[in-house]
Amino acid sequence: MVSSHGKGRILVVDDEVDIRESLETLLDLEGYSVELAVDAGDAWRKLERSSYDLILLDLMMPDRSGMDLLKDIRGKDTETPVIMLTAYGSVEVAVKALKNGANDYFPKPWDNDKLIVEISNLIARRSLEVENLQLKRALKQRYSFGNIVGKSDRMLKVLDMVATVAPSRATILLTGETGTGKEVIAKAIHANSPRTEHAFVAVNSGSLPPDLLESTLFGHVRGAFTSAYASQKGYFEIANGGTIFFDEIGNIGRKRKPSCCAFCRTGNSCRLDPLM
Repeated sequence: MVSSHGKGRILVVDDEVDIRESLETLLDLEGYSVELAVDAGDAWRKLERSSYDLILLDLMMPDRSGMDLLKDIRGKDTETPVIMLTAYGSVEVAVKALKNGANDYFPKPWDNDKLIVEISNLIARRSLEVENLQLKRALKQRYSFGNIVGKSDRMLKVLDMVATVAPSRATILLTGETGTGKEVIAKAIHANSPRTEHAFVAVNSGSLPPDLLESTLFGHVRGAFTSAYASQKGYFEIANGGTIFFDEIGNIGRKRKPSCCAFCRTGNSCRLDPLM
């Protein structure tokens, strides 16, 4: 979850004072809390004392390279987003940085607008992932069978069905009038399944823009289309290993027949079962 420091807390690591001050001014104007490190050693000391929502890391520094520091960071923390910055841009360096765990790579001088967009996206995505991890424990307790009120024969039959389908990887379609508790049942299935340690992602089907449906669900890489300034995970990737729940699946796309499952249990890949 994003820290309480404005829009997020960012560590800038660069040995050039002009670069540090430039990034500090840019990020401060955008509402981020910024800390500065003058080299790899200074950065490591700060990382041992504090946590950050994102790290901007220079490649070439006098004491140690940013690539070496990146390896150390990933040995300790595999989740905090890291963006590499360097004046020595090349495809080989970019590929190496990404292989070593960087989330993105910007050559100097960078485009301020594109950098801010990527920072915002990475922090938002990480925040969503953390919130899902925190919610998964609460889900198991809150949506256990014992916490679902209902003693009628029909309700007991529903709970028996939940117990039957929860261990499976089957795609499930939940039907019922608005307000009958379909999402509660979906969360109960998730909480009592082998996927409970992974994310439960609820999607408002009616809010998915038809022209960006594929990108929203499956994500895209940077440069895939005109406005794709940064790579972005789709809902299926966020829910990988867990559960994705499409609320009001009939509203998806509006101009087209629904083509995705109503309630999908994702593993390494999504299983799509057409409804029509």
